[in-house]
Amino acid sequence: MGKKKKNNDVPFAYHTELELDIATLTNLGSGLGRVALPGETEAKWVIMVPFTLPGERVRVRVFRNHKNFSEADLVSVLTPSSARIAAPCPLFGRCGGCQYQHLAYADQLAWKQRQVAELLQHMAGIEFPVSPVVASPREFGYRSKITPHFNAPPPRFVGEDPAPGGPPMPIGFLRQGTRFDILDVPHCPIATPAINERLTQVRAEVLARRETYTRGATLLLREASGVVTTDYDAVVTETVGDLKLRFLARDFFQNNPFILPAFTSYVRNQAAASGARFLVDAYCGSGLFALTAAPAFEKVAGIELSASSIQFARENAAANGIANTTFQAGDASAIFQGLTFPAAETAVIIDPPRKGCDDAFLNQLFAFAPRAVVYVSCDPATQMRDLKTFLAAGYELVAAQPFDLFPQTRHLECVLTLRFSGST
Repeated sequence: MGKKKKNNDVPFAYHTELELDIATLTNLGSGLGRVALPGETEAKWVIMVPFTLPGERVRVRVFRNHKNFSEADLVSVLTPSSARIAAPCPLFGRCGGCQYQHLAYADQLAWKQRQVAELLQHMAGIEFPVSPVVASPREFGYRSKITPHFNAPPPRFVGEDPAPGGPPMPIGFLRQGTRFDILDVPHCPIATPAINERLTQVRAEVLARRETYTRGATLLLREASGVVTTDYDAVVTETVGDLKLRFLARDFFQNNPFILPAFTSYVRNQAAASGARFLVDAYCGSGLFALTAAPAFEKVAGIELSASSIQFARENAAANGIANTTFQAGDASAIFQGLTFPAAETAVIIDPPRKGCDDAFLNQLFAFAPRAVVYVSCDPATQMRDLKTFLAAGYELVAAQPFDLFPQTRHLECVLTLRFSGST
């Protein structure tokens, strides 16, 4: 057997306790402070501490050292921020799902706006005014899909009563700071009330069948139009404004339906404001952006890798009486092959995965050179990385609008509007 990797104890030994002041929040939701290393007079060494807020004096316990910073757990808040509030969830700080329940909602929005501006500056190299974040109509009870996990109980526990006093079988989400440890979550305050009601039933069913599990599993609870399903293959219907959109419960669809009317309207209006007559929706899924934007354009084309999503997009267009759309299954990097829309009169909506756009897609997009691009992203960091290539390809940033689809968490959606200037 190989030797166990030794903990890196430079510059701090494992579980060293320190006091420091928190200066800012990172885009990962952690507080950032600095301390002076032994022999130094200036506080330069960065310490990242989850669940802390700017302006707070805290006591922390270091658990990991990196090349340029250390990570630490919060031991106690010595001087709290005026923005600190009591987190409503008793699991906050232990569950890895939420980062901001201790921060007043108005302050969450302000920090998310600031973080987008900082990413624009540091990753794209530009100063640009970021619009105030559009708030979610619901601060809690908004999430329409959750996927709790559980591990199979150890063999020695099979047949024993898991509660009370018996061996636990946690059903929930990853514990904060871990990759495999599951925290038991009987109720999630950011999930819709209907999902929480069904969660109680699902948990009871899983525990009743615990002897049959030889491995762990991931559960699905998705609410659409007031109905909660736990079947990955179920067809669900979500209402967005006047549209009814059907899709498979397992397929990707935005998980905050309450903000979707404002979100999709903004994307449509930004694309249409360019004066384009035609629209291309890359990564179109079951047609959310293409169909909500269709009334503003002469023709709309959508492309999506998932064949099942494309079939739903076509059916959704027909069911909603939208006749000016076409959808095809295929890699988004091949979207412009055979397209007859004139580039100078076409706008493109892109909503890529968290990793952002790949080079093959961007190269083809720039070769097509559409009049405008509306770039929707759930990860502003990769979005800003891609923005640099847009700027180099002759596009100008004209609007940066964040939307808070994920209150109480560090996550957000950011919409960048780009216009082709015709020069590089």
